[in-house]
Amino acid sequence: MKSKSSKRRLLSLMIVTFCCLLVSWQLTGAGAHQKIAQIENEEGSGCTSIMVGRLASDDGSVITCHTCDGNYRQWVNIVPHRQNKPDSTNKLYDGKMHTETPDDMRRVRFKGEIPEVAETYAFLNTAYPALNEKGLAIGETTIEGRPELYNPEGMFMVEELERVMLERCQTAREAIKLAGELVKQYGYGDYGECLTIADGKEVWQFEIFGAGPLEKGAVWAAVRIPDDHVGISANIPRISEINLNDPDHYLASDNVFELAQEMGWYTPEKDKPFKFWKAYSGRKPFAIREYFVFNELAPSLKLDYKAEELPFSIKPDKKVSVRDILKFYRETYEGTEFDQSRNLLVKKRNSDELIKSPVASNWLSRDWINLINTLKPGTIEPQRTIAIMGCAYATVIQIKGWLPPAVGAVCWFAFDNPALSPRIPIFAGTTELPPDFEICAQHRYREDSAAWMFRRTNRLAGLRWGENRQIIEQTIKEFEEKGFSDLPQIEKRALEIMNSKNPQKEPFNVNQYLTKYTGDFARAALQKYRELYELFWTRYARGI
Repeated sequence: MKSKSSKRRLLSLMIVTFCCLLVSWQLTGAGAHQKIAQIENEEGSGCTSIMVGRLASDDGSVITCHTCDGNYRQWVNIVPHRQNKPDSTNKLYDGKMHTETPDDMRRVRFKGEIPEVAETYAFLNTAYPALNEKGLAIGETTIEGRPELYNPEGMFMVEELERVMLERCQTAREAIKLAGELVKQYGYGDYGECLTIADGKEVWQFEIFGAGPLEKGAVWAAVRIPDDHVGISANIPRISEINLNDPDHYLASDNVFELAQEMGWYTPEKDKPFKFWKAYSGRKPFAIREYFVFNELAPSLKLDYKAEELPFSIKPDKKVSVRDILKFYRETYEGTEFDQSRNLLVKKRNSDELIKSPVASNWLSRDWINLINTLKPGTIEPQRTIAIMGCAYATVIQIKGWLPPAVGAVCWFAFDNPALSPRIPIFAGTTELPPDFEICAQHRYREDSAAWMFRRTNRLAGLRWGENRQIIEQTIKEFEEKGFSDLPQIEKRALEIMNSKNPQKEPFNVNQYLTKYTGDFARAALQKYRELYELFWTRYARGI
């Protein structure tokens, strides 16, 4: 039975929540409000993060990933290592997810500031910051949660929380504890988010929500993916039971049980065991992406798509390579029961034989699907594929804990749809990217934008995917094979430079060496996609 004070608090929460939501719906600008609208309204918005423990990977790497699906900024740069002055502050903002360049402050709102630390680490500055020089890596997916939890007064948006974690931490566990301290003191002002946080030894799934309109804090839980398991987050809260007597595998905010009780989402007498997703989300904790990845990796489990809940993580039937994960990020379920294009058949020229239409793909827009299903109802059953045309960028980050982070942690980065673009290796020791990486493609067409060079080629390729897929897939394969075949030599040479007894005689230091390799690889990929763009335009100059 609730106490009178709890009932009063619940009533106050309901009233204040309604008022806050009413105000937030009327506000304009960038940031969290745009984020939630995108998740609900855009075609295929959301993100996918796959995690692999070191004993589940074929080479001992720990892996975390991210697809930034939706209208988010694509410019990317590397923020350098800094020594900070005493009494300096770290300023926090809302709205940087939608800027065109690093110095674009239009529609950006100052949220507050916190004391700065003496030293901050260099990091790969994607829309959701991804990797620091110490080999700490983060993936992300927006998971929403119950709307009553949202509190815009909190200082930290999730991307700013990630940034500070990467600036200050060396391990996943440090990052989780720091995040918990920061949101408790300064508040969390974003919607529900999942961060997949990895270092060279372990990877954690961290889910966080606001604590409601009466508190600027947060409620969160973090679960370590077992070292021989694979996990996934795809826009749905998934953390289930938490055992806080086992801090090696479970961490949570102080209010994790109390808040759920106060809000009426958990009653210990009848809701045992406590399930985090059930208390703070209430919706089914998986959908097509989670099911597909787990079922592909562990068919022996005979998972049921109609079940109430899937395992939080699974042990794969065989060990997983980084290239296996890259393949998942090109996935559209082609050839399975979830293949949206399986009924898009036409007669072969001068024959009654049915073949798949050359304009068919699993990336047809909502308008095309609507048109086709209007002409013949039930032709296409829409599915949320892992690879989508609306992707801003994608990262697959592997950390080899036995190597120095500079070369042992590498982000396999792609602009635009990861099924159509090549992966570019960006090492933790890379200190600079080509200038055209710093121009976003979400605002206007710009030929000085790397993102546009891939996007425009990919859109032309998709016009007649049946004819163009072999070219695109072969190109991706060639760049991927080059990257992975070069990697052992890159690692060997980097270690030679680091261990050199005469470093002054080396033509490069290790950071310069890795930066040059990343830059050369990126420029080669850009040049190839310029050539493909010209090829596809030539093909379709007279129409498709």
